[in-house]
Amino acid sequence: MSDQALQELGDYITSALGKDALSAEVNRVGELVVRVERRSIVRVLQFLRDDSTCLFQQLMELCGVDYPQRSERFEVVYCLLSLKHNQRVRVVVTTDEDTPVPSVTGVFPVANWFEREAWDLYGIFFSDHPDLRRILTDYGFEGHPLRKDFPLTGYVELRYDPDQRRVVYEPVKLTQDFRSFDFLSPWEGMTEVQLPGDEKAAIPLGAVNPVQRPIAGTPSARDVATNNPAAGSVKS
Repeated sequence: MSDQALQELGDYITSALGKDALSAEVNRVGELVVRVERRSIVRVLQFLRDDSTCLFQQLMELCGVDYPQRSERFEVVYCLLSLKHNQRVRVVVTTDEDTPVPSVTGVFPVANWFEREAWDLYGIFFSDHPDLRRILTDYGFEGHPLRKDFPLTGYVELRYDPDQRRVVYEPVKLTQDFRSFDFLSPWEGMTEVQLPGDEKAAIPLGAVNPVQRPIAGTPSARDVATNNPAAGSVKS
């Protein structure tokens, strides 16, 4: 479907939904994205499923997206498919850490596990969900691992203890302190051309100052060495 036809479908949807719809646009990859009010998501999906012009009768995916810099940091994205019209649409709502999103399991039963996954990985709460509990992480897991502020190491580690003959949970213990590993490359100073990062190298006694080493297209290293007493004289 062309972008123009998708935009016309988006205009039809927003006109039919009225205040429940915030916007409808075709994104850069040619997909129709409809943003709606959070409280109206159940009514919106019912319309998209049942309206003869839409007939988006399959919920293919429901996922979360985290934008920590926003006041409502989470987006919940519903990806719908119409086999009748061979069309797709993305429906988007926003929420924060404390405000629940109405569950759509009454409209699409397949949303049950999708919403559990979004709760498990992002901490997005879905009101009126029949069984909202973790689905991918282990029992007793702390936090929500797909949030941008979740530490890469996690909070606890799981391992098998041969002495106790069972799996144990322990606080994360790093084998060494964090290091930046910003060391001098053995190749730095081997060329007359100054490369990015060369400026951090120490200046060996009698060597050309790396900060003064010319970049390609500037006076040669010999000219620099001649004018740099620390480098000594250069024989022709």
